[in-house]
Amino acid sequence: MESVQSPVTVPQLQKMKREGRKIVGVVAWDFQIARIADRAGVDLVSVGDSVGINLWGRADPLEMSLDEMVVVCKAVRRGTTRALVSCDFPFGPLQQGTASALAAALRLKEAGADVVKLDEAAEYPDAVRAIADAGIPVFAQMGITQGNAAKYGIAHAQMLGGAIQVPQEMAGKLADEARLLERAGASLIDFTSSGPVAGPRVVEAVAIPVLGGLGGGPWLDGRMRMAHAAIGYAASFLDSKTETYANVAKVTLEALAAYSSDVRSSRQIKGGIPVKPVS
Repeated sequence: MESVQSPVTVPQLQKMKREGRKIVGVVAWDFQIARIADRAGVDLVSVGDSVGINLWGRADPLEMSLDEMVVVCKAVRRGTTRALVSCDFPFGPLQQGTASALAAALRLKEAGADVVKLDEAAEYPDAVRAIADAGIPVFAQMGITQGNAAKYGIAHAQMLGGAIQVPQEMAGKLADEARLLERAGASLIDFTSSGPVAGPRVVEAVAIPVLGGLGGGPWLDGRMRMAHAAIGYAASFLDSKTETYANVAKVTLEALAAYSSDVRSSRQIKGGIPVKPVS
């Protein structure tokens, strides 16, 4: 029997930072993975707009709409009872202005999001403030991404490969961005490609938790990872040597091959309603 635990709150995550306890976050896009993650005891389940590429096979993350994010958010919310649920803004509402951003945040809140996540949030401090003032906590993304790396004079691909790090002279600027977000009312920060130089500077600069996925490390207040990547649940993991906590893709391939063999060999398949053959 699953134990009943109180839902995680933003103040609890902020307390975890003060006490030096690491925050565990995963990205999930469906009811089943969200339910398993919740049972595993993660603190934060983030509904990423990455669903378009990683689950639906799209080529461009900008294709995601607000209506689609609402559908995905509702599914994850139904699977989550304890963990805090964050939902990404798709591209569009934030760029269209503060009123549009607030309206989108309200829709995601109605869909079950406890927190809304804004990409490149430091570019939109008024929107962060308006959403926070409306009583909706903001998970503010900042840092070096594929989209803005050129602006900082950094080769993003090389940084992900570990060839280069965020330079020391940039750490102060990024810490200033984090302070701006905190002053605007952000409750959490998602620091992309933090690295071991800028990462600790940003963590120390603000009182709110700083999490991170790619390019992050133990110097942050917590980590984010796509659940599907953590468990190796994608066709690409069948031939990949990337280290994961499981290889669900391989297990799935073997299971479906065994199922196919039973059907083609006229054997009864496993599971379902047992039916005795006619004697």
